Amino acid sequence: MRLNAIWVYLASQPLLWLAVTVTVYWLARRLYLATGGLAACNPVLVSIAAIVGLLLLTGTDYQTYFDGAQFIHFLLGPATVALAVPLMQQLPVLRRSLLPLSVALLVGALTGILLTVALCWVMGIEGRTLLSLLPRSITTPIAMGVSDQIGGSAELTVVFVVITGVLGAAFGVPLLGRLMRKDAIATGFALGVTAHGIGTARAFEVDEQAGAFAGLGMGLNGALTAVLIPLLVWALSL
Repeated sequence: MRLNAIWVYLASQPLLWLAVTVTVYWLARRLYLATGGLAACNPVLVSIAAIVGLLLLTGTDYQTYFDGAQFIHFLLGPATVALAVPLMQQLPVLRRSLLPLSVALLVGALTGILLTVALCWVMGIEGRTLLSLLPRSITTPIAMGVSDQIGGSAELTVVFVVITGVLGAAFGVPLLGRLMRKDAIATGFALGVTAHGIGTARAFEVDEQAGAFAGLGMGLNGALTAVLIPLLVWALSL
């Protein structure tokens, strides 16, 4: 009974869920490092699973959780803008790599969209679910806007975006490291294009240059895909 009273008191405090989120991520990060970077122990994936489990266990609705942890959400804006700082330090390299990066961006954006359409057709997925899947490789705010515009479900799109980001961050680095022979620019840009913000955060763990180009890939892919998806939906009458 006393424990229940303590929980009721803590749950009424505005910073509870902010503290819980930071603590859970810190523990998940420690677990990830302790396992030598095991993909299944990706800190974002573990944190999501742990917090969802905690919300279910305590009967806490999402809005209550968000109200308590929204400061982290607020920091996403400044954190995204701050990605321009390491990129500015890479301007000489960026100028030399402009053409191959432009080609990679176009190919990556089209591949992500067309592969999603093809897999949905093979699996018999259509209608609103298919439309919600199309923006899965771009950062959440843009993906939600695109999903609403084309008739998808923004809430469902967020789920697909998170899954794509977590899988890309977990398995992208070892795969791209082998394919691209540890080329920081190519690896980072590919992570940003395919795994948006979560992939960008993972790229910074690998190398600062990789992180800078991952941020570039994330931003450019978001802008390009926001144009390509509505055109594709119109062209294919999805």
